[in-house]
Amino acid sequence: MPKNELNLYDILIRPVITEKSHEMADMDNKYVFEVDMRANKIQVAEAVFKIFEVDVLRVNTMVMPPKRGRRGRKFYIRKSAWKKAVVTVPPGQSIGLFNM
Repeated sequence: MPKNELNLYDILIRPVITEKSHEMADMDNKYVFEVDMRANKIQVAEAVFKIFEVDVLRVNTMVMPPKRGRRGRKFYIRKSAWKKAVVTVPPGQSIGLFNM
């Protein structure tokens, strides 16, 4: 396997569990994941399809900016930038991780 190729389990880092993501999952069948910064939409869709065995209609990705802190006049990075993916699945299908 070449160095730049990602494994399925390297693409999806963790599910993002928030009130808003639960509401999106319940109402719109949209699930939110933190993904690797190098992953593209096709790789994310393939990983969700193979790991959770659901069809993927759409994938939206966005890079969340870093969180900055401040001490006096100096700024520092508290939390580095990360990539978020919103995966839409068809009605009637769901991902079990979010059904808590």
